[in-house]
Amino acid sequence: MDYKKYLVINPEVQHALDNNLPVVALESTIISHGFNYPENIESARRCEEIVRENGAIPATIGIVDGKITIGLTDDQILEFGKNREMPKCSRRDVAPIIAKGLSGATTVATTMMFAHMAGIKVFATGGIGGVHFGGEDSLDISADLEELAQTNVAVVCSGAKSILDIPRTLEYLETNGVTTIGYQTDKFPDFYTRDSGCKVDYKVDSTDELAKILKVKDELGFTNGIVIANPIPEESALNTDFIKDLINKALKDADNQGIKGNKVTPFLLAELCDKSEGKSVVANKALVWNNSRVAALLAVSLSKLNK
Repeated sequence: MDYKKYLVINPEVQHALDNNLPVVALESTIISHGFNYPENIESARRCEEIVRENGAIPATIGIVDGKITIGLTDDQILEFGKNREMPKCSRRDVAPIIAKGLSGATTVATTMMFAHMAGIKVFATGGIGGVHFGGEDSLDISADLEELAQTNVAVVCSGAKSILDIPRTLEYLETNGVTTIGYQTDKFPDFYTRDSGCKVDYKVDSTDELAKILKVKDELGFTNGIVIANPIPEESALNTDFIKDLINKALKDADNQGIKGNKVTPFLLAELCDKSEGKSVVANKALVWNNSRVAALLAVSLSKLNK
């Protein structure tokens, strides 16, 4: 496949990849659609700082003028943060966006895909998408799950977003052979809280142990991804009943207003921010930063193991 002509890899990132140095992929949708400006810029910069502080090289990924860019510059991050009309690109959008020479922010699915193209093994995000409530009828299922089924990247996340049907999401992952591993927990988190009421498949206590699992998985020739569930820090977690009540009300409001498809999640996140008086945004930042830290430590462990 001749995809390399569409890739632009930041020289620092390329040097790290060429020399088996630890690299962590970061998504750009969280910049363009996750937080309001200028908090989105501050959060993106902080993610990169945390990755560096823990020994790895950050590679924020996006599509810039029709090129898959692995390692956005600070000016490019600023542009992604200021442009609130930046297209949100999942797998289905990639070819048209590139062919038209446009720019686009990468979701979990496309960040995984592009990280794999570049040879990056570890990716930090907030929470993966999943099966929406009523998904058994609407088939509203995130492309993230399909990407995890076929793309060999380790995704460090705080579980799946709280607005999703967690049991059905985990069932979907299990059907596709995607392992869920809890980092220092046996509980599967649901973004704003540390315990969704569901269990992970396996628990590990160190990134060295995680790295061994990834290495064995590669040596066996498995091509699917893996979910590393890293709970939100305890001091930043929201009360379960509080956040569930807000989510249920927001879901009803979305239904009443006819909001469907990929517009549901942005609507719900905005509603949660408003109704929680900003508490959801504070929690969101805390978990993303914590995931960046663990991803960096994992990338370091994996680099050492591969040497």
